[in-house]
Amino acid sequence: MDRALTDFSLIETLRWDPDSGFVRLRLHLARLERSARRLGFRPPPDALERLQQAVAAASSPLRLRLTADAEGRVDVTTAPFAPLAAGTIWTVRIAKTRLHSANKLLRFKTTRRGVYEAARAEYSPEQADEVLMLNERGEACEGTITSLFLDDGTGVLRTPPIACGLLAGVLRTELICERKARVSRIGQDELESGRLFVGNSLRGLIEAKLAGD
Repeated sequence: MDRALTDFSLIETLRWDPDSGFVRLRLHLARLERSARRLGFRPPPDALERLQQAVAAASSPLRLRLTADAEGRVDVTTAPFAPLAAGTIWTVRIAKTRLHSANKLLRFKTTRRGVYEAARAEYSPEQADEVLMLNERGEACEGTITSLFLDDGTGVLRTPPIACGLLAGVLRTELICERKARVSRIGQDELESGRLFVGNSLRGLIEAKLAGD
């Protein structure tokens, strides 16, 4: 296999709670296996076992980061996790760095994060809690660590299609399957016309406020 297609690892970032266990575990493992298959990686045979080992002695909420390389080798790291306070609203800004819809690797969560890191670096943590990214056509795609959702008053959230050049987020998948979100292209001008949310499997859905320069 071309080394350029294997010099990175797949990532899954999960939450574990003492009372409820792993959050969205089935969807995370399904995405990991699907991503490995589509990229020609060896499916990691011990992903679930390694996750369970990592929380065996835990008694408080954890953030887990699982990586799996092209040979199926798995590494799991943990860190304490503190949920956001109820009613938290994130300030978000739009990056000048663009995503390119033809880049199929954007559909997978991997350690190749250069474009996201460049976008995040455009603003300090004091200026923005999250940075949103557009593609080459000016269509809204996603945040650097979150999926994007827009409430336009119809009762179902809108979220950009994968074809725009973005990750198939686990929270995004869950909301679409539950018919709480639908796929719809979102122009930059629409981001100010409805109620904005960002979110991921770790933190859930977070209301957001778009700030200008």
